[in-house]
Amino acid sequence: MAATYKCKELDLKGQISEVFYKAESREEVVQLVRAKGNSPLKITKEEESSKDLSEIKLFATKVKLKDIAIFCKQLSTMLSAGMPLLNSLEVLVYQSDNATLKMTTKEVATQVQKGDVLSAAMGKFPKVFPVLLIRMIEAGEMTGNLDGVLIRMTEHYTKENKINSKIKGAMIYPMVLGVLVIVVVVGLLVFVMPTFVDMFLSAGVKLPLPTQVLLGISDMIKHFWYLFIIGIGASFFTIRTLLKTDNGKRFFDRLKLKTPVIKVNIAKIATSRFTRTLSTLLGSGIPIIQALDSAGRVTNNMVVIDGIEKVSEDIKKGVKLSALLKDIGVFPPMMISMVNIGEESGALEDMLEKTAEYYDEELDAAIQKMIAIIEPVMIIVMALVVGFIVIAMMLPMFDMIKTV
Repeated sequence: MAATYKCKELDLKGQISEVFYKAESREEVVQLVRAKGNSPLKITKEEESSKDLSEIKLFATKVKLKDIAIFCKQLSTMLSAGMPLLNSLEVLVYQSDNATLKMTTKEVATQVQKGDVLSAAMGKFPKVFPVLLIRMIEAGEMTGNLDGVLIRMTEHYTKENKINSKIKGAMIYPMVLGVLVIVVVVGLLVFVMPTFVDMFLSAGVKLPLPTQVLLGISDMIKHFWYLFIIGIGASFFTIRTLLKTDNGKRFFDRLKLKTPVIKVNIAKIATSRFTRTLSTLLGSGIPIIQALDSAGRVTNNMVVIDGIEKVSEDIKKGVKLSALLKDIGVFPPMMISMVNIGEESGALEDMLEKTAEYYDEELDAAIQKMIAIIEPVMIIVMALVVGFIVIAMMLPMFDMIKTV
């Protein structure tokens, strides 16, 4: 099992420095030091301390797209300035604010120190570094343009993070309003309704049907509340489990693309992600087949991914890309036209980038429009539900007034 060693070493300029290594033995450390052209002076094995909470999976912080974008930007800046890769990675270990990314970068630096190329070292941590980033870095290593590729990926993940932030921001209001509706309705049924019903029954008033229905619901919530919690928990768990399977995700993705109001936005999000990723990959020299596969997966939509698999097969036969993308049935006509123009003019990469920028702007307007539609709808639904409860409680009062 690999252990951490602290080595005091002498470099070719006669300077002494202390460097930490992760190795199987002291002999391996000596080999690593001599491979750099340095001479080991003193090697001591570091004692294994108790794990930090961030190292335990339960408490591990998730690496977000924003963290990946910052990682790419900082690494590209240092490489452009002429700093060696290993030194750049060691600096990133101390600069990273994300504990998981910090530990992973440290492991990557160790693998690079042992002789791995950066893409191979990062490929050992697929849960931290996206597959797209690893493929792009591999292409950058092959073409000798690693810093340029990292700059492209910085822009890519910055824009992806903005899209995700817009989507989450659009979901907050409906979710808050939905929770508020549930809290108000449960409060009325559990605490207010029984008080009025007791008053009506003591007065000998016959309860109308709406009031009896609400009373039944109120009794169910009061006496079998745990069944509702179990039902909600089971539904959440089932949906989450289904979303982890290809068939389950495929079903929900198809449903989203058929649901009014949101289907247009889902298509625009997929279009923006697909075109930007494909443009970035093609601009970095990735072959069209690999680029299509990666761009399809970035959309995170099984309908698009399935369609791109067929596109990849047919494009080998010489069929135009624009015609194949049209058959998927997700991408808007304008995007298909832009791809067609790009193919005919030989400027496909530029056309894809312009298309991505256009749909980024369109997405902003579409999300604002969706919120503008959802807001009054939610308020109307809330008013109807609360209004029905109030009317159901008031009907027996009218009967009481008539009998007086």
